[in-house]
Amino acid sequence: MDIGVLLPTGTAQWGPADDPRELVAFGRAAERLGFSSLFVNDSLISPRIEALTMLAALAPATETVTLGTAALMPFLRRPVQAAQSLGSIDLLSGGRLIVTVGAGFPGRFGRPLYTLSELPWERRFARLDETVALWRALWDGADSFHGELLRFADIPPTTRPSRAGGPPIWLGGASPAALARTGRTYDGWLPYPPDPADYASGLRDVRRAAADAGRAADDITPALFVSVRIDDDTESGGRALDAYARATYGMPLADLARIQAVVTGSADQVLQRLGQYVAAGARHIVVRLGTVGLRSQRDQLEQIADLIPALQKTADHAAAAGTTSSRRPKGPEQ
Repeated sequence: MDIGVLLPTGTAQWGPADDPRELVAFGRAAERLGFSSLFVNDSLISPRIEALTMLAALAPATETVTLGTAALMPFLRRPVQAAQSLGSIDLLSGGRLIVTVGAGFPGRFGRPLYTLSELPWERRFARLDETVALWRALWDGADSFHGELLRFADIPPTTRPSRAGGPPIWLGGASPAALARTGRTYDGWLPYPPDPADYASGLRDVRRAAADAGRAADDITPALFVSVRIDDDTESGGRALDAYARATYGMPLADLARIQAVVTGSADQVLQRLGQYVAAGARHIVVRLGTVGLRSQRDQLEQIADLIPALQKTADHAAAAGTTSSRRPKGPEQ
């Protein structure tokens, strides 16, 4: 069972006096507190520290934590250049990188970004899958790639990652097509369904697609992306989460909670709700801290760290009861 945290790299999550250079110290603190992964998200919609730049800064500053994207949008970058950058981060971190990818969403989180990237919105999922296939080919030493949408010949040698074959690549999303593609092609699944029952049914579909493709269930890490705030005062916690939702997404908490996993309440209530996702099969939880300001974020980080041992026990009990656990990404020592 892995518990990770999403770093607050967006300016919407900072207070007026916050210094973004504190984010590296924030990551080191999370590592000391027992979190096993640090994730960053990727967008051009709101000002933020660029995702791969943040991971490159964290690589030499941390020792054991996994470094991940949640989720990287490859269409924002030239595909060969992205392979080089990701391979470099994996090398600098000693093989601790996970790359979660996505194709963007309709509305302001999708189409405008494709326009800025000078790429068509149509066939975006095929382009995403081909980009991932290109990365894997380059990391294996290929000097050309001939896909339907991406074609390159005489590619000079690119940086090889720390691990043979490159870092694990996960897919975000929970549509039927995304579930099938995850099972067929990807190394992990990072959705954010509001209901643990939907997580369980989605994971079954992922594993069914994997079996149809001749893959084992343990080939795919079942992860979860969830916004969390611990607060003994339910009304106060709800107001704080609502402020976070409006600052981050421009929508009230009630609307956000209909499309994303959101958990708030006392420590026991949060533990119980997260435990439902663990019982549904989640084995790598990426927590987004539902508050604004680095000081408040640090306070939430410490409170959630106290839940890590109990969540790990919950995972052990779920595994003993028959829930299939998924392997951890292999590091260089494995």
